[in-house]
Amino acid sequence: MTIKLYNTLAKQKQEFEPLNPDFVTMYVCGPTVYSYAHIGNARPAVVFDVLVRLLRQQYKKVIYARNLTDVDDKINAAANEQGVAIEVVTKKFTDIYHQDMGSLGVSLPDIEPRATDHIDQIIAMIEQLIKKGFAYEAEQHVMFNVPAYEAYGELSGRNRDDMIAGARVEVAPYKKDPADFVLWTPSTPEQPAWESPWGAGRPGWHIECSAMIEKHLGNTIDIHGGGQDLIFPHHENEIAQSTCAHDHQVFCRYWIHNGFVNVNYEKMSKSIGNVLLVHQLLENAPGEAVRYALLSTHYRSPLDWTDELLASSKKSLDRLYGALEKLSGIQATKPSAQLTEKFYKAVEDDLNTPLAFSELHALAKLANNASDDQQRAELKAALLECGQAVGLLQQDANAWFGAGSSELDETKIDGLIVQRNQARSDKDFATADRIRDELADLGIEILDRPEGTSWRKI
Repeated sequence: MTIKLYNTLAKQKQEFEPLNPDFVTMYVCGPTVYSYAHIGNARPAVVFDVLVRLLRQQYKKVIYARNLTDVDDKINAAANEQGVAIEVVTKKFTDIYHQDMGSLGVSLPDIEPRATDHIDQIIAMIEQLIKKGFAYEAEQHVMFNVPAYEAYGELSGRNRDDMIAGARVEVAPYKKDPADFVLWTPSTPEQPAWESPWGAGRPGWHIECSAMIEKHLGNTIDIHGGGQDLIFPHHENEIAQSTCAHDHQVFCRYWIHNGFVNVNYEKMSKSIGNVLLVHQLLENAPGEAVRYALLSTHYRSPLDWTDELLASSKKSLDRLYGALEKLSGIQATKPSAQLTEKFYKAVEDDLNTPLAFSELHALAKLANNASDDQQRAELKAALLECGQAVGLLQQDANAWFGAGSSELDETKIDGLIVQRNQARSDKDFATADRIRDELADLGIEILDRPEGTSWRKI
């Protein structure tokens, strides 16, 4: 079947066709790692986890990159406040982010580039933009010259005045145009700095993603994702930089954006004091319930987060797991395409997870009423397959109901395993061994096998 996605650039839903029919490239803007992940950070992580699962079902090869912004003014401020290097702050909150997202069933991307590992690529791209007349040096800054790129504004659809206001541009005498934005900025002695042709400084936020995409995915990618708040100026600026650096090649073919998360029908804001942190939610609810809640509204629509939403999501999962619990003695077989057709049709239609969830519940109802063992075996397989496609029903049904307070322990265990696997990937074996020891203290044995890592209680 054909996947349809709403392309922000085209302003319409389109059939997805990758540039290479056997190979899909996708890049999603990840977090700035200076604090705990909140529920707004979790929504794109979960949404694009569902999309990459769908893509992997239909295409031979998918490369999914999700970056980490590890140099930023907010990181600098946190490091200065604590009197530590920025690496201390970013390492701590990267580990926490991995643990929290792992608890929500979010798999690690194939590539997780960090901005500080790509300074050479960033400088090289800036040099290309200067050489081609799209950027200029001014008072140790390097600025992108927005008027030089005529298509600027096509993604957001904003006119010039709106763009300048929306970007909250800094009034600076060294700018040729008020809309020009920073590619490289000088650092003060207390700020992190790298040597460059323009003096010691650090990259602007927007150029980081363009350089990392160029290095890992190429000049043209299939899908670029992120939150709706990134459309302007971040993604608009990425298009300008990458298109101009690569002689006007198409930078990205499909732009996918998820909607905002509101809390109790108000915008989530530190000033209001209603920011919900993922690790706090996980203290009171299983990770799958949080994931279900995040997917209960269509990804492009605003999500209104309430206590009632999380409670109802847990009850919905109870009903689905209840159907599986009744089938605990049945060996699942391959389901017929007819059983899963409506579910996949929903997911393939611009990730319509609310409709997909209704199809999951329809399968559960059929399973509850089925008496023929062959039919029950197929329905069990259909529930498990469809659940896996959206990252749900990943536990044993008896454990789901019998865990009680230990649900939180299992969430913690899964998160620690994700954190340990990342440490091993980074060759940080001291951290990996520490996590293994921590799990052993909890009575958990890790089992590393070719097909993946699992665990069991000792």
